Order: sequence, then C-alpha cells, then structure tokens
Amino acid sequence: MPTALWIAHVHVTDPEAYGRYARGATEAIAAHGGVFLARGGRYVQLEGTDRARNVVARFPSLEAAEECYRSQAYQAALAYAKGAAVRDLVVVEEIV
Repeated sequence: MPTALWIAHVHVTDPEAYGRYARGATEAIAAHGGVFLARGGRYVQLEGTDRARNVVARFPSLEAAEECYRSQAYQAALAYAKGAAVRDLVVVEEIV
C-alpha cells in the first residue's frame, strides 16, 4: 500500500490559538503513524498564494491520514485553528 503525504499551507492569524492546535495535532498525527518531513521551515513560493507556514507529514496510507483527520483527537485540536488561520490541506498518495 502506498504511503501518503499530508500537505498544509497555512497563514496564521492568531499564533497563540494556533500553537494550541499544533500541540494537539502533533499528538494526533503521531498516533496515526504520521511523521513530519517539513514543518514551517524555509521555502520559496514559485506560484499561487503565499502562506508562510508549510507542513508536510508522511502517513502509512491515504486511509491512515484521513482517519487521523476525522479522529476525535485531531478534530479537538482543529477547533483551535478555526478562526486562527487560513489553511489549505490536501493528502496525496505517493508514487510507489
């Protein structure tokens, strides 16, 4: 089964609330086998909308990433991000 990448592009508007989201999300992602590959590091915006926070996590499968997103733990963390950031999130299967 192919692994999957969880890719988020984020503009944080409330750093304190978003920090609470990040702490809870980190635990939920790890609990579902997710491993961070990039998290707010240096980047170059070549096209599209610039958002200063970019996060990439690898999951064992597309299903594991979706299960994480829909989990009670992640949804509880996500409540802190609502109103604290503008986000795009996509999960993409990796090529085997």
